[in-house]
Amino acid sequence: MVEFIRPGWPAPPSVHALTTTRRGGVSAPPWESFNLGAHVGDDPDAVAENRRRLHRVAALPEAVEWLDQVHGTRIRVPGSDERCADGRFSDRPGEVCAVLTADCLPILLCNRSGTAVAAVHAGWRGLLAGVVEAALDCFPDDPSAIMVWMGPAIGPDAFEVGGEVREAFIEEDPRAGLAFRAGKGGRWLADLYGLARLRLQRRGVTGIHGGGFCTYQEADRFFSYRRDGTTGRMASLVWLEEG
Repeated sequence: MVEFIRPGWPAPPSVHALTTTRRGGVSAPPWESFNLGAHVGDDPDAVAENRRRLHRVAALPEAVEWLDQVHGTRIRVPGSDERCADGRFSDRPGEVCAVLTADCLPILLCNRSGTAVAAVHAGWRGLLAGVVEAALDCFPDDPSAIMVWMGPAIGPDAFEVGGEVREAFIEEDPRAGLAFRAGKGGRWLADLYGLARLRLQRRGVTGIHGGGFCTYQEADRFFSYRRDGTTGRMASLVWLEEG
């Protein structure tokens, strides 16, 4: 049975959103079972069936146009056929915004009036480069009118990075130091949720929800690239209801 996570945010009725887990698909190990990524070595027929199952069970209004994600800051907007992007914004009812993750942070956004949505793929590189800010810039609203839900990502007890990553974030904002704890051998444990929250708050976003998952530690529920190497991808989707 396909399992969805519904965001716990007070979004307007016109906004629909969900995140998938690894449960409910047809892919064989190590992509077991609801892998939605076509670029990870899985059987293309299995991925196609999983995507058909997503469309049917989630009652999506249209087929998903999947992005080629590169840990950058480009956001696809309506009218663009750009595939190489790490987020998608839409103010068109029925147009599905979707990103794939397996440790990186999926961020879903909407305005309080329920007329615009976005989905963002944010690893540490994308966060540092400004992918969250790029998504916020797509909205015509003041950031205070935007709400955010942070989906399943690698947690702060499992996400180990080098000292150069910590230094890069602190150089940009000294408060980012609070999102790092000393690990072993000169490494650091990073709080991806905390880093994203800081950047959102810095831009004036107050309606921040979600977090608290750990894709690395919850192996029966989530794919994790850090844990398994060869593995599948979950999807996080948001769209506006059609007329």
